[in-house]
Amino acid sequence: MADGLIEGCDEPLPPEAEEAIHLFNTGEYFEQHEVFELLWRAESRPIRNLYQGILQIGVGYLQITRGNLRGALKMIQRGQRWLTLVPDHCRGVDVAALKADAAQVERELKRVGIAGFDVKTLQPVKRVKL
Repeated sequence: MADGLIEGCDEPLPPEAEEAIHLFNTGEYFEQHEVFELLWRAESRPIRNLYQGILQIGVGYLQITRGNLRGALKMIQRGQRWLTLVPDHCRGVDVAALKADAAQVERELKRVGIAGFDVKTLQPVKRVKL
C-alpha cells in the first residue's frame, strides 16, 4: 500500500484539490470537505488517503469553530490516521507539517478545552515543491 502512495505522490494535485486546499487555508472548512469528498470518492488509488486526511482534519477545525470539542478531537484524530501511510511530502503537500500541526491542535484542545482554544493557531496546509 505504501508503494502505491509513494508512486502517486509525485503527481501534481488536480485543480479541484488545489481549490480544496485554498478553501481549507482560508477557513472554509465545510466547503473544503465538499470538494475533497468528491475527489476522494473519484480516486481508487491509495493516494485518496491524502484527500481523506486533509478533509477530516479540516472538519475537525470546523468543529472547533462550532464549539464542539468531542467532534473536533474525533475528526482530527481520524484525519491523522488517514495520513499515517502518506509520505512526508506528497503531491506538493507538506504532509509532515500537516500531521504535526494537527497533533499540536489536538494537544492544545485537550489542555485548554474548546473555550480556551485560540482559533488563530489553526495552521494552513503548507506546500512544498514536487
